[in-house]
Amino acid sequence: MESAEIELIHHLSTKNDELRHLYAQHQKYEGQLSQLLVRHPSESELREIARVKRLKLRGKDRIQAILATHR
Repeated sequence: MESAEIELIHHLSTKNDELRHLYAQHQKYEGQLSQLLVRHPSESELREIARVKRLKLRGKDRIQAILATHR
């Protein structure tokens, strides 16, 4: 995410619980992915990576929709 988006998220999240929750999840998924991608992942880790990426993308899409209503 761009710094302008992050600033807007921080500003709006004080009033929007859903946005605050989505952004916290997004950061959690980012951390999980960075841990899973450090080494050569096993077959089960590859499936987990794909699952986390889908969840992260779904959340980011929702974040973008919320931000679009405030631009």
